[in-house]
Amino acid sequence: MKQGVSWLKDEVNRLREQHLLATLPVLDTPAGNRVVINGKPCIMLGSNNYLGLANHPRLVAAASKAMDQWGFGTGAVRQLAGTMRIHMELEEELAAFKGTEASLVFTAGIAANRGTIQALMGEGDVIISDELNHGSIIDGVRLTKAERKIFPHLDMPGLEKALQESRAARRRLVVTDGVFSMDGDIASLDQICELAERYDAMVMVDDAHGDGVLGKEGRGIVDHHQVHGKVDIEMGTLSKAFGCLGGYIAGKQELKDYLVSTARSFIFTTAHPPAVVAACRESLRIVQEEPQHLRQLWDNTNFLKKALQDLGFDTGRSQTPITPVIVGESAVAQQLSKELFNHGVFAKPIVFPLVAKDKARIRTIVNACHTRQDLEEAVEIFGKIGKQMKII
Repeated sequence: MKQGVSWLKDEVNRLREQHLLATLPVLDTPAGNRVVINGKPCIMLGSNNYLGLANHPRLVAAASKAMDQWGFGTGAVRQLAGTMRIHMELEEELAAFKGTEASLVFTAGIAANRGTIQALMGEGDVIISDELNHGSIIDGVRLTKAERKIFPHLDMPGLEKALQESRAARRRLVVTDGVFSMDGDIASLDQICELAERYDAMVMVDDAHGDGVLGKEGRGIVDHHQVHGKVDIEMGTLSKAFGCLGGYIAGKQELKDYLVSTARSFIFTTAHPPAVVAACRESLRIVQEEPQHLRQLWDNTNFLKKALQDLGFDTGRSQTPITPVIVGESAVAQQLSKELFNHGVFAKPIVFPLVAKDKARIRTIVNACHTRQDLEEAVEIFGKIGKQMKII
């Protein structure tokens, strides 16, 4: 008898027993500070909608207008017939925002990381990567025939050692997250650039959680560390702080030209619908014209982080709106998330293998659209459940 995929039932049961089986919470409302998930009203503390722009009326209006002018779909990949004038205008505006010569938009951040790393690096090259880099970077590295060297998290002597050991390589690429998505800490990009320059290596930074959050007007980690011109490849996303969809690479014009011809995740993907492109462009304008969103994000971040710490929760080394509540065992994190939801707070558990086995946590993310009442209510619920479960 043909086995087919019957073995998947055992695998699903294994994941369930190990508290690793993911579920898909379903929103019955638009993204915002308070939502309805699976029919239950709750305070949203699990969204990457950092600046609260996902439902900004200017984005909605821009998307609607673009559909009237350009239609909905593009019908082709960018290399064939999918590139519209507004795609080029978005890339020009992104490059200006990031202070680079050019940018290239991909359908998602994961596509940008995978396609870029695969296109740039090959046999005879060495990729040097922080041990806590995002899975999309790891995927990109695995798609190449380059040698891999992993340095301990934020360990500059470890990075230098890897650079010294790889002197004979044809090309070397140091790649790091800007903001690390599980702990909320920030890469020492200034030191990384200094070492890379000393050892003649390229630098790539994944700024997915820094875009719109760090630096002047949310220009990202390069602006935060004032290392303009020292980072060869900047990857960013339009799906988090900008409230839209997509990933992009920013850098030299020749980088864009090369990726257009070689990045498989760009070449073989249909272009963004015009409505998405128009919303991305409008979001870029809002970020620069309405600085109150960024100020509110950081006010909310500082309030929630201090309040959780004052209760006695372990928030790790976070420096950003990503604030983990580290509880240790996966089962504890799963139960805490469940109890929080039952009491009206949505915050997902993060467990092994996304984090170390003894570092399971609830990952909270504040947004600019949260009110002080939202956060005070969430803190009260965290405190109540934390004491009941003897976490604090």
